[in-house]
Amino acid sequence: MSLTVVGSVAFDALETPFGRRERILGGAATHFGLSASFFTQVNAVGVVGGDFGDAEWDVFKRHAINTDDVEVVADGKTFFWSGRYDFDMNTAHTLDTQLNVFETFQPKLSDHSKNADLLFLANIQPALQRQVREQCPDAKFVAMDTMNYWITSAKDELVQTIKGVDCIIINDAEARQLTDEPNIHKAARKIMDFGLKAIVIKRGEYGATLFTQNGYFAAPAYPLESVFDPTGAGDTFAGGFMGYLASQGEITDDVMRRACIYGSVMASFNVEKFGTERVDALDYPEINERFKAFKAMTHFDDIPFERASAA
Repeated sequence: MSLTVVGSVAFDALETPFGRRERILGGAATHFGLSASFFTQVNAVGVVGGDFGDAEWDVFKRHAINTDDVEVVADGKTFFWSGRYDFDMNTAHTLDTQLNVFETFQPKLSDHSKNADLLFLANIQPALQRQVREQCPDAKFVAMDTMNYWITSAKDELVQTIKGVDCIIINDAEARQLTDEPNIHKAARKIMDFGLKAIVIKRGEYGATLFTQNGYFAAPAYPLESVFDPTGAGDTFAGGFMGYLASQGEITDDVMRRACIYGSVMASFNVEKFGTERVDALDYPEINERFKAFKAMTHFDDIPFERASAA
């Protein structure tokens, strides 16, 4: 099944305890698209400026991502974000944000993008997400992301948008903020009441948790000794999750559980280098080997405990 993603394509400047990059490819649609491209055909919808060069386009071409719906504003500049991470890699310190052409982004979907089987609405204004959703009425499965800014500034609009999708992929702090509920399980059930089929709650170094109408599943994070840059890890997770779903004939709870593992696999590669460097160079044997490692990490024998009888 085909997959469309709508979101940002950007340049990032990053600094971590392990190095820095002054201007590298980033953006939600970029990280998502690269990750998902290992599993299915991806259509990217976004906007860039005239400063977006051949080197950046070549990243999309290498992964056969359809960029026909990435608008180019020749006299504009591409969205730019600069950030710093200290040794707590869960917290990004924003140094500079320049929306540039992304400030007036109005997603323009061709029939090819509209007719994709699956749709992912990356983090943009909830009203734009809903407009895109309404342009894709036949999508079999629609997921979305959001952020604390929209929960604070446009909560009612956001809730209306959530009610029109099948799945939301957010982090634990956002789930608590959205529901005013400190317990993550209660928060998930409140969000499910919006009519969703599934919720994925990302928990950084602690993995991800899947809630569905029929059950609950927790996927660990892969144990890494070196984390160079967590930027885009959440979007990479979402790309692996949605890409795997698109590769399957049907979407069941079991399929979504495996999708969570593949999302975690892809995110674990993303953080090993800066920006898109690691995922861009990834190959299928590496993905499969790490998937097997996840299976080994979480496997245990189903042997019930029996208390020894007293002598």
